[in-house]
Amino acid sequence: MNETTSINPSVPAMYTSVWVVIPAYNEQRGVREAVQQVQRYIPNVVVVDDCSKDHTSDEALKGGAHVLRHPINRGQGAALRTGMDYALQQGADIIVHFDADGQMQPEQIPHMIQPVIRGEADIALGSRFLTQKSNIPPLRQMILKGGILFTRIISGLDLTDTHNGFRAMNRYAAEKIHIVQDRYSHASEILDEIAKHKLRYVEVPVTVTYSDEAMAAARARGQNSFNAIKIAGRVIWGKLLS
Repeated sequence: MNETTSINPSVPAMYTSVWVVIPAYNEQRGVREAVQQVQRYIPNVVVVDDCSKDHTSDEALKGGAHVLRHPINRGQGAALRTGMDYALQQGADIIVHFDADGQMQPEQIPHMIQPVIRGEADIALGSRFLTQKSNIPPLRQMILKGGILFTRIISGLDLTDTHNGFRAMNRYAAEKIHIVQDRYSHASEILDEIAKHKLRYVEVPVTVTYSDEAMAAARARGQNSFNAIKIAGRVIWGKLLS
C-alpha cells in the first residue's frame, strides 16, 4: 500500500478532505493518467486493484495514488467498499466514486461535489441524461432507460440515470451505505440504501465518453447490456424472496 500522494498546490484547501476511490481491474494502460488527471482537482486518490493480472498497481503507484490490492478478484462493488473504508479511516469528509477507463471526466469532479459541500444533499448522482454530450450507444441507452423505470418501481427513487458509477457522498452517507454485493449489482444496492436510509440525493449532469477502447475494456470486465439484464433479474428475484 502506498502512503504517498502528490498534492497540487493549486487545489483549494476545502478539497483536501475529499477522497476519490477508483476501482480497477486490468487497467494498466489508463490508470496512471486517470490518477494524475484526478489529482489536478482532488489530491487524495485511492486505487483498489481487484487482483489484476497486469501492472495496474504499479501504474497507479507511479501516478501518485494510494494503492490497495485484493488478493482475489472480488468485483467492483467489493473494490468500492474497500476504497470507501480506507478513505473513511483517513478522515474523508466526502468520497467520490470514479472509474479508470477514461469514460468519466475528472474536470467534472468539483461540480459533482458542490451540492454535497453546500449541504444540499448527502449524495450526488451523475446523470448522462441531463446533458446531450454523452454519446451513449443505442442499445445501452435502451437498457438504461429500462433501468430508470425498474428503479422507480423497486426503490421508489425518481432518477433520470440509475446505473451511473460517478457519485459523490458525504461521510454520513458513506457510513450508512453498506455494499455487500461484490459485483455489478452494487449499483442497484446503493440506490436501495439511499431509499432505506432516506438519504438526501440530487442528480448532477455529467458527460460519459464511450470510446471503442473504453467499451472494449468494459466488456472485458463483464460490463455489457446482457449482463445488465441478468443483474436486474437477480435483483428482482432477491426482492421477491425478501
